[in-house]
Amino acid sequence: MSEEQKHHRAIRSYVLREGRLTTGQQHAFDTLWPQWGIDFNPAQPFIPQQIFGNDNPVVMEIGFGNGVSLAHYAQHHPQINYLGVEVHGPGVGHLLLRIDELGLTNLRLIKHDAVEVMHTMPDACLQGVMLFFPDPWHKKRHHKRRILKPEFVSELARVIRPDGFFHAATDWENYSEQMMEVLSASPDFSNSAGEGKFSARPDERPLTKFEQRGQRLGHGVWDLVFNRKHA
Repeated sequence: MSEEQKHHRAIRSYVLREGRLTTGQQHAFDTLWPQWGIDFNPAQPFIPQQIFGNDNPVVMEIGFGNGVSLAHYAQHHPQINYLGVEVHGPGVGHLLLRIDELGLTNLRLIKHDAVEVMHTMPDACLQGVMLFFPDPWHKKRHHKRRILKPEFVSELARVIRPDGFFHAATDWENYSEQMMEVLSASPDFSNSAGEGKFSARPDERPLTKFEQRGQRLGHGVWDLVFNRKHA
């Protein structure tokens, strides 16, 4: 089987349903993407110092939605560089507008599959990775599509530097249990809350509209914060 065939048969953790861009979002792509966006090239290694122009630590958010949380982090932590990876155009366009509105300079965006983006990254190049409310694929036959699997955790361990972190959150209890099982089984990470324990919701993680709606409906939310061990 060729590499191209393997690529096309890869199980995706998302379904690409491209909604229509608003006029403002399209304008953002036309005018702001050249400054804050990174066109993915599998043959081009991701070199943070070249992209951000400094040696500040880099934190990546996978699947940032409309970017509310990511913009908040970038605004309140100017000493940290943030990389947002998202496949859905309207969310990317929304965050581009927010970057411009807030005058952020420490945030870059990639519109592509995060797993493929990680493959272009050098070892230990990230201070942390955030994964908030990924698609739970709640039907059992679809669990294979969940992004947080052992091979994904191994790739996280490769790109996150020692003492760095991985922070996930989900409002699906079944998924949180799987996350805990997979992360706890990794020899490369330790649970910051203690073995088998979920973390309290960090104050600095913004409460999104999605999460607020879930709270009104009585949904729980589970946070997991794991630290990258030293080799």
